[in-house]
Amino acid sequence: MKKLMMAAAVAMMGSPVVAAPLCDDLGFAGLLASCNRGEDIQLTLASGEPLGEDATLESGAYYTLVVTADGSAELAIEGASFFRSIWMNEIVINKIEIRPMAIDSIEFDKAGVAELSFIAIKPGRHTLRIPGSTGETQSITLSIQ
Repeated sequence: MKKLMMAAAVAMMGSPVVAAPLCDDLGFAGLLASCNRGEDIQLTLASGEPLGEDATLESGAYYTLVVTADGSAELAIEGASFFRSIWMNEIVINKIEIRPMAIDSIEFDKAGVAELSFIAIKPGRHTLRIPGSTGETQSITLSIQ
């Protein structure tokens, strides 16, 4: 009886859903292959300026989030749900590579650039925002499909 119930449950669920990378031949590099890279996501941290544009990401694809601060104010971006929905390869700041387990936010005290390379994993809608801000242009939505 137990085996029959398990077989029925598997039949109802169907085959597992698998995220498809952007290319067919990943080669030795796997998901980090150059053919599996989506377009860079550009964010600007500047006093009174829009943060960036909403983007749709493909689960299983490799992306780079480029955050540029102009130094006009001490600003940060936060987005715990987004950062928990990706596998982060590295963060590069001033040509220093950091390989973190996880982050909640990044703060800039002065002008600079941080590049976060990652693979989108968990589907859903995630918000990156400037903490404490309420304006519509001070956040973006990243949708992982």
